[in-house]
Amino acid sequence: MDLSIAAILAQDGITTGAIYALLALALVLVFSVTRVIFIPQGEFVSYGALTLAALQTQKVPPTSLLLMVLGAACFVVELIGLARHAERRHRLPRTLAVLAGKYLLFPVAVYALALHLSVQSLPMIVQIALTLSIVVPMGPFVYRLAYEPIAEATTLLLLIVAVAVHFVMVGLGLLMFGAEGSRTTPFSDATLTLGSLSVSGQSLWVVVTVVVMIAALYLYFDRSISGKALRATSVNRLGARLVGIGTAQAGRLAFTLAAALGALSGILVAPLTTIYYDSGFLMGLKGFVGAIIGGLVSYPLAAAGSVLVGLLESYSSFWASSYKEVIVFTLIVPVLLWRSLASPHVEEEEE
Repeated sequence: MDLSIAAILAQDGITTGAIYALLALALVLVFSVTRVIFIPQGEFVSYGALTLAALQTQKVPPTSLLLMVLGAACFVVELIGLARHAERRHRLPRTLAVLAGKYLLFPVAVYALALHLSVQSLPMIVQIALTLSIVVPMGPFVYRLAYEPIAEATTLLLLIVAVAVHFVMVGLGLLMFGAEGSRTTPFSDATLTLGSLSVSGQSLWVVVTVVVMIAALYLYFDRSISGKALRATSVNRLGARLVGIGTAQAGRLAFTLAAALGALSGILVAPLTTIYYDSGFLMGLKGFVGAIIGGLVSYPLAAAGSVLVGLLESYSSFWASSYKEVIVFTLIVPVLLWRSLASPHVEEEEE
């Protein structure tokens, strides 16, 4: 391996590592707020990429139909909840109007917009905005249906539900998009030449976007009230509830941000590789390795660990391409051993 090959592999590793960093940040965010190991994170990657691909081929994205189905299911669940709480019935008309607007009218409006715009040749920024408006609301909808009713359950039960949601979303992805993969148009065809190294414009878009998103998340958690509320919920769920922070709203917000990061990751990676209905799962697992390096609590360590995963995958593909996945996932073993030895062990109290 000469220096030019090493530089090309480093470019690929940093680009893919930046995508994994977004997914790792989403996993850390969801786990710290809701204690859910969000295995379906990768499905939002696939949904985002394939929705954008459908728009670019001037087809109505099937995810817009799924959004309406999820919204209708959430509306029914909310109605059942209202029927069980008699004390809320004096506010029933107003509550029904709010729920109908959020769970019924909004998805129908998005579907109508997708139906109208899909037959037109849209600018890239409009395609991306429409893709995000379709995929991102699925995050809080999934939380409302699958996780909010069992928010106080054990971590094991939450993990089992996460696995079930993953399989459901993968099956729906196959039903909606089929087994054929898709690749989208690059954001830019420009190429930056640095000596003997050529850096594609899409790779620059990926890295710059990820850096901007990480900075935006830092400012959000450090400066905004809702960001501080999320941090408070992650530190002490019961204490946050006692001081008036709604943990259900915090969970929905965490899933919204996670869905946005997942969909954005799919939009960024789709011009670089062909995305299939189940491609996001493997990307999500590699983001999970980066999140484990951060202990599922540290955002900077999770981002740094994800870049390490990307570099390791890139160089492994050169030296031992048949074993690159094994090498990447083996990285999790020494990290877990080190954390097990370094963390203090607490004896369980006998009842």
